[in-house]
Amino acid sequence: MSKMTGPVSPDTLFAFDSLLESDEVAVRATDRRLVEQRIKPFVAEWYSRGNTPVRELALELGGMGLLGMQLEGYDCAGMSAAAYGLACLELEAGDSDIRSLVSVQGSLAMYAIHAYGSEEQRVEWLPRMVSGEILGCFGLIKLDFGSNPAGMRTSAKKDGPDWVLNGSKMWISSGSVADVAVVWAHTDDGIRGFVVLTETAGFTANTIEQKMSMLASVTSELVLNDVRLPGSAVLLEAKGLSGPLGCLVEARFAFRALGEARDCLLTTMEFAGSRTVRPTVRQGNAACSASGSTQGCWRTCPATGKPRQAQQRPRGDHHRPRVPNDPRWQRYHHGVSGNAARERSRVGPHVRGHQRNRQSSDRPNSHRAVGVQMRSR
Repeated sequence: MSKMTGPVSPDTLFAFDSLLESDEVAVRATDRRLVEQRIKPFVAEWYSRGNTPVRELALELGGMGLLGMQLEGYDCAGMSAAAYGLACLELEAGDSDIRSLVSVQGSLAMYAIHAYGSEEQRVEWLPRMVSGEILGCFGLIKLDFGSNPAGMRTSAKKDGPDWVLNGSKMWISSGSVADVAVVWAHTDDGIRGFVVLTETAGFTANTIEQKMSMLASVTSELVLNDVRLPGSAVLLEAKGLSGPLGCLVEARFAFRALGEARDCLLTTMEFAGSRTVRPTVRQGNAACSASGSTQGCWRTCPATGKPRQAQQRPRGDHHRPRVPNDPRWQRYHHGVSGNAARERSRVGPHVRGHQRNRQSSDRPNSHRAVGVQMRSR
């Protein structure tokens, strides 16, 4: 087995380049450049502000052919599923919020119209959605039912030739910036989809300001209060849950997870390669405990103030080093609190307040710390 002589690229570890066509490799390279130049330098600011310049990005992404790129006709690029997956991989590696913008537009809103809509609906909406001129959103989730779309309370009633919609949707990406919404509702014939102009009377989109994740995404609540739509607004080919679930299948795939994994691994490798560790006593103990080494831990001698190695005992259920290698014990013994790292995370002030209220449980005299120390003796 050959030994690695240097840093290994995450692409080498994934090792699927040999399975790709030349145009798919080109798509990946183009999208990676986009992420490096237009997303990574600015995403921290978008994240801290809690919003992204969606309109500007949508036009740029549309100009590159990334919106609805897996669809055929109506000015869509008609790329392979692999090419679309690679594009989403690169976008996810840059930021989940940007990938969400692309997949909600192309895999949910556009796909619903492309797969289930009438020819008139496709001609009216898809070319402008491909370019990014028109933004779409996908209204399926209701707050009380989470991943059970069949429990939605949004309803659509026939009133002559028209439909009247009432209800609400929660956690809708791009909801408050969208021009058109694909909304799913209960009817007398089961669950049906509707193409709703967001300027229609009775339609309201409220931006969700405080979230614990996807902070750079524009996420909204949709409220429909007697929204009257013409009969032509129905997605005629979608009946029952197979309609919205077919859209979700189009948007949920493993490429996204690979993008997240690659960026996490690459960030870790870069940090480990550039970090300078000073040989302090605390870091010696932390390194020893984290590695799980049986060679002993270093602690400060009370008499001399100098580090010394703890006496070793044989391994076994009833024999442990005097200074245990349990990272939890080291955390409490040396006062290394996880709250400091959590305080630096970019979460809302209400979350930081909740964490401060819980800091007392991380102190050495808490029941958790005492329990760990007792078990370590």
